[in-house]
Amino acid sequence: MLPRHGHRAEDKTLAPAPKARETFAFISSDAPDAEKAAARLSQRYGNTPLAEADVIVALGGDGFLLQTLRETMSTGKQVYGMNRGTIGFLMNEYREDALPERLAAAVSETIRPLEMQAVTSDGDTISALAINEVALWRQSYQTAKIRITIDDQVRLEELSCDGVMIATPAGSTAYNLSAHGPILPLDAPLLALTPVSPFRPRRWRGALLSNKSVVRLDIMEAGKRPVNAAADHTEVKAVTSVTIQESRNATATLLFDPNHSWNERILAEQFRY
Repeated sequence: MLPRHGHRAEDKTLAPAPKARETFAFISSDAPDAEKAAARLSQRYGNTPLAEADVIVALGGDGFLLQTLRETMSTGKQVYGMNRGTIGFLMNEYREDALPERLAAAVSETIRPLEMQAVTSDGDTISALAINEVALWRQSYQTAKIRITIDDQVRLEELSCDGVMIATPAGSTAYNLSAHGPILPLDAPLLALTPVSPFRPRRWRGALLSNKSVVRLDIMEAGKRPVNAAADHTEVKAVTSVTIQESRNATATLLFDPNHSWNERILAEQFRY
């Protein structure tokens, strides 16, 4: 029965609660421009403690962003970089206006690091994660000699070279590209195996591997031809073997402005060379 005057009864259905605003923390490298930017943004938008923030806004260059990703690996934090460094290939453009709106519209990309297990000449095993690449290079004036095994099958009995690396799609535009390795889209299920200055086989350019592959690199004549290994910035001296595979557990999440996504940058980069 309708109430008097024909008015509809009041709708007492509760409106959905507004979505909680994401919180963000500003951190910076020790570069003066980055520190000043972090201070201005903190004053303008507030600065949530790092442990409580949903999004971390990293101000600096690519190196600082990679450091931030390593430190927040598998925490569920999203990292949005703004360039206050030099190249800033991984970074978004620095702008101070409408930052909450930019963060709300950002596109997320989840990346998985490489896991390195390096055995040294002393018999120690050292583990480290790499977002860009695991790289080996000769420690002396003599070329390195390295045997390459993929999924328990020897694929190259002896590579004479200055070094060799396994690069992720995220790292394919870094050291890997400088060594003439391929550029990989971020969502490609691939890893790049790239030699550095190969001497024998002289024309070998490397290989594309499944991201599920397990790669073992054994150093031949390790005493005479010492080799170092590095997972990004974690360096291990005098290795005898290194095993590399993509992590099945660790993840990091990057945020990009939708008009300047990672895949768009990767595509544009391939037409520069």
